[in-house]
This record gives sequence, C-alpha cells and structure tokens, in this order.
Amino acid sequence: MSRRKSSKKTEKKKELPEDIASQFIKPATFRHLVRIAHIDVRGDTPLLYALTDVKGVGYSLAHTVIKILNLDPFKPAGFLTDDEISRIEDVLRDPVKYGVPNWMVNRPRDPETGEDLHYIGPDLDLRIRQDIELMKQIKSWKGIRHALGLKVRGQRTRTTGRKGLTIGVRRRG
Repeated sequence: MSRRKSSKKTEKKKELPEDIASQFIKPATFRHLVRIAHIDVRGDTPLLYALTDVKGVGYSLAHTVIKILNLDPFKPAGFLTDDEISRIEDVLRDPVKYGVPNWMVNRPRDPETGEDLHYIGPDLDLRIRQDIELMKQIKSWKGIRHALGLKVRGQRTRTTGRKGLTIGVRRRG
C-alpha cells in the first residue's frame, strides 16, 4: 500500500472569524501571573478563589475583602489593575480598619499588643513558629508536647502517630 502525498503544499490556512478568535485570545491587559501579597496567583483564576491561595486568607475573608472593595468575585485575577491589587493588599494587611469583624482575623487580642491583628503569608508562618517556641520556653503542656514531637491537641496516641522504630504491638506471652 502506498500513501498519497498531498501535492497542495501551498494550501492556505483558513482564518478564524474575528468574533470567535476574540474568545480565545487574551487582551494585552491580561496578566497570566499576578502577585498578590507575596504570592504568585494564576491570572485565569476567579478573584475569589485566587485570594484563597494566599496563606492566612480563607473563603470568608476573601469574600468580605471583595465586598468591601466592590469588586466582581468572578473576575479573572489577570484583569486586576495595579491600583486594585494595592487596595486588596492594604485591606488584607489591616482588615479591622476596613470594618471586618474581629472574629474573622487570625490573631484576635494579640498577647503582645492587645490589638486584633491579621497575618498573611510568611508573616503568619513566622508568628506561628514564634508562638510554638514561646510555649516550649515557658514549658506549657502544649510546649512540652511540641518539643517531644507528640500530638498536641488531645488526640489518641496509643495506636496512631507512631514514628521511628516502633512497628507493631507488643503482646503478652
């Protein structure tokens, strides 16, 4: 069996109509990666879900921030302007100043300052690490459990959470 080769090498490609092509081609103002609060967020993600990619921002806080700034929650993050991004970061830095309820922040009544604070991104990681070190230093129950590498919140430890050389259950006999 022989295959026929196409003799029409100069055949023109058909162009898509303009209205169909515009649905697939992103405009020049679209950014594929957007930097919000030290995190790179995909531009095609809706704003509501893009904000939840930032550590320390959940669905409820993201929705509240969007309502405060009167933005469209389903607008792709790639269409945000620099001004909108800076306003979002400003609200995330101090949400209580913009009317977010105290119960929605992740550090209400901070032990050092007594204020309602909200940490995001690497600041949140650092603060959690400092809190654990403080618990270890003052030798609270949670601090001792952290130091020993055991479960902290009252979970069972008889059969789960085994690390290291402990493999099975020792039987009598």
